[in-house]
Amino acid sequence: MIRRLHPLFGAVALLTIATFWLATAASELLGDAALITRVKTAILWGMILLIPAMAGVAASGFRLGRGRADPLVARKRRRMPIIALNGLLVLLPCAVVLQRLAAAGQIDGTFAAIQSVELAAGALNITLLSLSMRDGLALARGRRAFAGA
Repeated sequence: MIRRLHPLFGAVALLTIATFWLATAASELLGDAALITRVKTAILWGMILLIPAMAGVAASGFRLGRGRADPLVARKRRRMPIIALNGLLVLLPCAVVLQRLAAAGQIDGTFAAIQSVELAAGALNITLLSLSMRDGLALARGRRAFAGA
């Protein structure tokens, strides 16, 4: 069961962060202040999905990797604290502040600076989650190849 849940949690987390990132970029490039505010508010509501998905991927990953010395597992294990800290210490606070600034109509230089930090941190998490997914798929392929031998 956990072997099925782990990739599901990971896919939900990756797709959610990618959706946040793309919606942010699109609203900034193509939208007005009202659209930016709606996107920033939707992102905060999206945390209801993202936070449990991230917790699920971390918990299931640590459980699946327990006692394994495989280099791919070690790489995935090293990435997770970076992903989590980036999310909790950078992305979540940025999302809250940006939503409040947008709701107050303060889409100015401060907003743009914080938005730049959020986009960079989001791109980092997308990259790290993608690398972990790649390594997870390689682990799954190796397990299937071993089971078939």
